[in-house]
Amino acid sequence: MKTVLVTGGAGFIGSALVRMLIAEGRHRVVTVDKLTYAGHLESLSEVMEAPTNRFERVDICDAAALRRVFAECDPWAVIHLAAESHVDRSIDAPAPFIETNVVGTGTLLAESLRYWRSLALERARDFRFVHVSTDEVFGTLGATGVFDEESAYAPRSPYAASKAGADHLVRAWQHTYGLPTIVVHASNNYGPFQFPDKLVPHMIQLAIAGRSLPVYGDGRHVRDWLYVDDHARALQMVLEGGIVGGSYNVAGGNERTNREMVESICHAVDAQLPDPGIIDRRALMTSVPDRPGHDFRYALDTSRIRRELGWVPRVDLDDGLHQTVAWQLQHQAWVAAVQSGHYDGERLGLIDGR
Repeated sequence: MKTVLVTGGAGFIGSALVRMLIAEGRHRVVTVDKLTYAGHLESLSEVMEAPTNRFERVDICDAAALRRVFAECDPWAVIHLAAESHVDRSIDAPAPFIETNVVGTGTLLAESLRYWRSLALERARDFRFVHVSTDEVFGTLGATGVFDEESAYAPRSPYAASKAGADHLVRAWQHTYGLPTIVVHASNNYGPFQFPDKLVPHMIQLAIAGRSLPVYGDGRHVRDWLYVDDHARALQMVLEGGIVGGSYNVAGGNERTNREMVESICHAVDAQLPDPGIIDRRALMTSVPDRPGHDFRYALDTSRIRRELGWVPRVDLDDGLHQTVAWQLQHQAWVAAVQSGHYDGERLGLIDGR
């Protein structure tokens, strides 16, 4: 069994990947996470005691701790998911995004290179570093068109800029030092275990409580939605078959405006938790001032990963939303626990409170 080191493994996407890798039984997993507000051991509860899982509470900015983990665990590959990832939070406080996403990625690359250079030739040829990025590094689209893997970078938020910086570092380590890296750009993820400050779990929680559902601006901004398990499966396929030095786009092919997305969430909650006082939760939707610098649309061309690796998304958006609502209804204790002391449902991303 080969060992895979997953950074950010107690976060939303990372924990989905860790659970999948351990359930399939073909890999040992070293889960590395700092356990910030968005990283929770509860997300790994079903695999924490698995003999093929090892958890390390480590900050990726801590070079000495990373060096120890590499030495003790001898990984075959790194899948790098550790990141600050909320655009609104990056507007409120950019510094942690620069620290984790740029400095942390640089530190992880340096320690990965040190480790890779210590390997025997055959092991070094087999090693992989998969870096997980976002569609937001490409900037914004108009009503038509898609980004492919060769699209120019044009990040427009502190979050997107920090991820673009990380991407450039990864490619520089591959080009300059030969470290075998692969970059993955993903569209908006949703699904179980997502911290409830993101749009889908946030709106589900507000809808369950019968509270107002705030929609930014005119609600016409477009995102492509990807179920988290489809993303985790793509990462595993890239790890095992992706071309070194290349990049892959991963998206669900589910473009919806923010308003349409909230309406779909309302339908899913209405179906599973009818409220005689609120026959249609869409009536709870209300427009609020837009996010500063809000990108209009993201969309990704996924033909490369489909053609080269045979990946296709399996979960339809409406089915995925119904599954996500059902999960949240069954895990209200988890939602309350992870929010406690970290997030009270307040509006984020306002400049000077406006």
